[in-house]
Amino acid sequence: MRSASDFLPISRDDMIERGWDRVDFVYVSGDAYVDHPSFGMAIITRLLTAKGFRVGVIAQPDWKDDASIAVFGEPRLAFLVSAGNMDSMVNHYTVAKKRRRHDAYSPGGATGKRPNHAAVVYSNLIRRTFKDAPIILGGIEASLRRLAHYDYWSDGMKRSILLDAGADLLSYGMGEHSIVEIAEALDSGLSVTDLTFIDGTVYRTRSLEHVYDAVMLPSWQEVSADPHAYARSFGTQYAASDPIVGKRLVEPYGEHEFVVQNPPAAPLSTEELDAVARLPYARAWHPAYDAAGGVPALAEVKFSLTSSRGCFGECSFCALTFHQGRIVQARSHASLTEEATAMTKDPDFKGYIHDVGGPTANFRTPACKKQLTHGACPHKRCLAPKTCSQLVADHADYLELLRALRAIPGVKKVFVRSGIRFDYVLKDRAHGDEFLRELVEHHVSGQLRVAPEHVSDRVLAVMGKPPRAVYDRFVEKFQAATAQAGKEQYVVPYLMSSHPGSGLAEAVELAEYCRDLGYNPEQVQDFYPTPSTVSTVIYATGIDPRTMRPVPVTRSPHDKALQRALIQYRNPKNRDLVEEALRKAHRTDLIGFGPECLVRPKKRPRNR
Repeated sequence: MRSASDFLPISRDDMIERGWDRVDFVYVSGDAYVDHPSFGMAIITRLLTAKGFRVGVIAQPDWKDDASIAVFGEPRLAFLVSAGNMDSMVNHYTVAKKRRRHDAYSPGGATGKRPNHAAVVYSNLIRRTFKDAPIILGGIEASLRRLAHYDYWSDGMKRSILLDAGADLLSYGMGEHSIVEIAEALDSGLSVTDLTFIDGTVYRTRSLEHVYDAVMLPSWQEVSADPHAYARSFGTQYAASDPIVGKRLVEPYGEHEFVVQNPPAAPLSTEELDAVARLPYARAWHPAYDAAGGVPALAEVKFSLTSSRGCFGECSFCALTFHQGRIVQARSHASLTEEATAMTKDPDFKGYIHDVGGPTANFRTPACKKQLTHGACPHKRCLAPKTCSQLVADHADYLELLRALRAIPGVKKVFVRSGIRFDYVLKDRAHGDEFLRELVEHHVSGQLRVAPEHVSDRVLAVMGKPPRAVYDRFVEKFQAATAQAGKEQYVVPYLMSSHPGSGLAEAVELAEYCRDLGYNPEQVQDFYPTPSTVSTVIYATGIDPRTMRPVPVTRSPHDKALQRALIQYRNPKNRDLVEEALRKAHRTDLIGFGPECLVRPKKRPRNR
């Protein structure tokens, strides 16, 4: 059982009890305080503590009460502000913009514990209370809103979050390198306004006199008025998201105000990742939440292992490339087996490791050797829609890791649930079949969930996914491996409706696929335009920022409902929508009584 002393201070009394008269940093978070390495707050605060800094935590302050931000007084060096593990708007609202009824990152799953646009609100609260204290933004919300961006919830453009928050500096990406450099620079006596040289940061300035070798982006006035300018700007930003080839970027806001993004910080080495994993986390929620039943999000990750970072899969609707980059970084086997062995000592551990993975579970090495010296190709993708000839697909290391974890005393089963790239499996001619065989035999429990997302090659190309034939080939191989193992297991596809590029014709194609498969998805994910993804930019502009070519977009709620209803055509509640969609798509051949039909004709009222 963990006690409050196992955590960093959350109150003045905690601080005084440690013999501190002041903290160096106050970390303000929109999440409840969970000291586990799956939570960004835990990593950053533990890392700073390991470097000798005193850190206090204010989790989910009452943004309507100025006193809630003054728990520790003014920190010696800075306030660190994060909305939490999710963008606060995604946390609060469904794709239909309806308020969610559950917040997994709050005590007891309660809602209403954080404001909309939390990083901005918290920063403004701090600025009102402590006029001159340095404010440094971090976390996913700040990282993905670091420059001008489309905001789905207001259906308009927003400025860099740095300006709306009134903050001094923003650390983007995973943040370990930049936060240590920031802390040491402030501790040395430098002013926060002097910190213009740190990779992985964004700052604002009124002069470009000392800004060299920078790429000038379209101005705020341009991107907010012209969709082509925004698409072009994001295309430049996306190409600059690599630490080796990435350029410094400048976004003008009038004649005398600029936001400057420094190149991304270097990825962590295996040794550095291992060191982060070994920090003395309590691996629990703070005891203050016991009465509320704890923090639900911990249950999802408590007995899972994060083995890697970065993703060269580049799904268009995913922000991980923009946040973590394309260069895969992996922890060592020793670090992971050490963590797994420690799990077996936990009284709540039942013998099951829930996941071993990262953004993509079966990525453990960079896409090619060239990435480590020359960076990821700025205008060329590694996997889809066509696999690069330089890609090195190799599951040998991941196989060895899974075998080592299975062999640990006390471990009954090791699952792989964070998603695999099936096209990468097929590309590995040396170990792909071996991996698939062991996946079926040891790491799946009845169902393997994978994400083809769609079956129309036109839509898949926009999504950054492989053609349908690749998915079909993987399913055939999985079924053969399952039969050979004498098991009854199935591939369950995640499907997405209304993604850019998908019209009614493509939605009908997806519905026919579900019909032929005999698959009746209970849930379908509508495309959700979250900040700073390629797909979101396409949704906002109708232009693919990678090619500057137009892409058709479905925007109206009714048209989205038609596409979703087609995928779930078996649901009687969707019958009228399905018929409407089929008539609009000129596919009335699918209305009838034949085995190929999706719905039967509506019964006509009898004449009396």
